Amino acid sequence: MICPVCGFDNLQGSDECENCGADLRTADIPQPGSLLEDRLVSDQLEDVRRREPIFVSRDTPLRIAVRTMQDEHVTCLLVGEGRRLDGILTERNLLMRAAGRGLDGLKVGEVMTPDPVTLQDHDTVAVAIHTMAQGAFRHVPLVEDGRVVGIVTAQDLFRHILRILG
Repeated sequence: MICPVCGFDNLQGSDECENCGADLRTADIPQPGSLLEDRLVSDQLEDVRRREPIFVSRDTPLRIAVRTMQDEHVTCLLVGEGRRLDGILTERNLLMRAAGRGLDGLKVGEVMTPDPVTLQDHDTVAVAIHTMAQGAFRHVPLVEDGRVVGIVTAQDLFRHILRILG
């Protein structure tokens, strides 16, 4: 690792330069190379425009949940009471867990994803993109102090990126 202060070639992983003693712990952290990269690592999820999440309970009949998704033009519902998050119901849940079974008699709790991955408003857009890519999902609830404060979708992130590039 080359010391950014004196140019000495140190062993990879060194915490300080053997020549001048400069701190090398953060020397190899990549820096943003463009406005887009800078904004992805600095813009927080609270900066992203998004819709308020719609909640249903685990006991909600699946037929009603599907109708709610259609009426509200959303691709997921959060499951819980009083902004406490128990799960998430997405289009993928419906396709993978309810298809072929019919909607009659099924409850949301039978097909939802329990305990979904969550983020916080102060997490960055880059963290959200990484989280969604790693988990292969398009919706992430935002939680503060055990309560849902919002939901961010892949579509919300794409729109935010387009505004940056705009």
